[in-house]
Amino acid sequence: MSLNPRNYKLSDRTARMTAHDILPYVDAMPETREFLLKIIDVLLDFVRTTNDRNEKVLEFHHPEDMKKLLDLDLPHRGVTLQQLVEDCATTLKYQVKTGHPHFFNQLSTGLDLVSMAGEWLTATANTNMFTYEIAPVFILMENVVLTKMREIIGWTSGDSILAPGGSISNLYAFLAARHKMFPGYKERGTKALPGELVMFTSDQSHYSIKSCASVGGLGTDNCVMVPSDEHGRMIPRELERLIVERKQKGYVPFFVNATAGTTVLGAFDPIIEIADICKKYGLWLHVDAAWGGGLMLSKKYRHPRLTGIERADSVTWNPHKLMGAIFQCSTIHFKEDGLLISCNQMSAEYLFMTDKQYDISYDTGDKVIQCGRHNDIFKLWLQWRAKGTEGFERQQDRLMDLVQYQVRRIKEQSNLFHLIMEPECVNVSFWYIPKRLRGVPHDASKEKELGKICPIIKSRMMQKGSLMVGYQPDDRRPNFFRSIISSAAVTEKDVDFMLDEIHRLGDDL
Repeated sequence: MSLNPRNYKLSDRTARMTAHDILPYVDAMPETREFLLKIIDVLLDFVRTTNDRNEKVLEFHHPEDMKKLLDLDLPHRGVTLQQLVEDCATTLKYQVKTGHPHFFNQLSTGLDLVSMAGEWLTATANTNMFTYEIAPVFILMENVVLTKMREIIGWTSGDSILAPGGSISNLYAFLAARHKMFPGYKERGTKALPGELVMFTSDQSHYSIKSCASVGGLGTDNCVMVPSDEHGRMIPRELERLIVERKQKGYVPFFVNATAGTTVLGAFDPIIEIADICKKYGLWLHVDAAWGGGLMLSKKYRHPRLTGIERADSVTWNPHKLMGAIFQCSTIHFKEDGLLISCNQMSAEYLFMTDKQYDISYDTGDKVIQCGRHNDIFKLWLQWRAKGTEGFERQQDRLMDLVQYQVRRIKEQSNLFHLIMEPECVNVSFWYIPKRLRGVPHDASKEKELGKICPIIKSRMMQKGSLMVGYQPDDRRPNFFRSIISSAAVTEKDVDFMLDEIHRLGDDL
C-alpha cells in the first residue's frame, strides 16, 4: 500500500497542537515523542515502499498538475502537528524512490539503511564542522576516514576534506593547484601570475571542470578540451600536443584533469600516460574520480582503470556514488599536507582563535572556503563500520558483475537491443530496436531513428511509474539509453525487468 497521508493519525489532543506546544518551547515530552514517532512511521513506510518491487518508482505529474495536488503555501499562523505529519507523508508520496530496485537513472542511487540511520543522527546532532570545539567526535571520525581513503589512493600522507559535492571538490583542487604553483595569487591576484593560465581536461569530463575556469577567473576559453577516443578516454598525445601549442602561444599551462569514470560512458582516462606528461611539463595532475573512485576498493576491478592514481596531486572521490553512502558525501584529497590551510586560511580570530585549550590543528574551518560545513562524515563512518572495507569490495564487485550480466542479456537479445560499447564502469550504453527497425542494417540513419524513440520510451516509463532509465546524446551519436547500476538492492531479475519493460514500452514504435 502506497503512502496515504490520512493513515497517520495522532491522538486528538496532540493532533490539535502546534510546534509551539512541544519541545523546545514547552516541556511536553510525551506529545513531542508521539509526534516524532509518527514521523518515523512515515519514514519507515517510505523505506518499505522503496524496497517493494510492486510499488511504482514514481507517481509522475507535470509541474502545473503537481501544484494542484500539494499545499505549498506558507501560512501566517502555523498549522497543526497533524497537518505537519500529513505534509511529510504527502511529500514522500510524490517523491521519486531513488532507492527502488528499478531506478537506474542517476549515478547516486540506492538507500543504504545504515548510512540513512547515520544521516538521521546527523540531523539530530545539528552541528557545524568548522571547529573541534563544537564537533569533537565528528572531527575525529573525519580524520580517521579520510586518512583511510588516502591510504587506499596510495599515499602515506596528505590532507583531505569533505565538500558539498564533486563539483566543489574539483574547485578545491583547482584553487589548491593555482596556490601551489603561484602562491602570490592569494594576496595579489592576477598581478602575481607570469601570464595567462590555461588548464586541460577531456571533452568527456564533467562540466564542473570547465566551471572552475569560469569561477576561478581564467575564463572558459582557457579550459582546453582534449579530444577523447571512441570509448570516451582522453587521448594523451592530443593532451601533449595542446600543451605544447598553448605554451608556444605564450600561455601558462598549469592544471590537467583526468577523469576516472566519465558521467555518460563511464570511461577512465589513462592516468599513467597523463601523469608522465604532467611530470614532463611541470603541471598539476588532478583525478576526478567522483564517479569511479569506488572501484579503488576492488582488487578485481581497480586495475587497469585506476592504475597510477597515486601519482595524482589531488583526487575527488564521492562515496555517495559507487559506495552507496547517503547523498551528499563527497571528498577531496591532496598528496601534500598543509596545502588546504595555506590556500584557504583567512585567520578569522572570532572563529579560529589560536589560544584555545586544545590542539587547533583539528579545527577544519579555515581549510575551506565555505565556513559553514555540513556533517557528511558520520553516515559514511557508520556505513564503513557496518560493511568493513571487505564489504565495500564485495559491493563494488557485485555491481560490476551485474553490469556484465546486463551486457550478456543485451547481446543475447541483439534483435531488440544494440550495445554501443563494452562498459568500463557500471554505465551501460545501448539502444532499443523497435519492431519496424529490426533487421535494418545499422548505419547513421538507423541510429537517428533509434535516437528519436528514447525520449518517447522515457516518457512512457515515467507516466507508468514502473522504471527510470536515463538517456542522452553525445558528440558522436544521437540519444541512447544509459543505465546505471549503483544500488545494492539491484538483482539479476531487476536487470531483466529493465530490459523487458523497455521492450514492452517501445515495441510498437
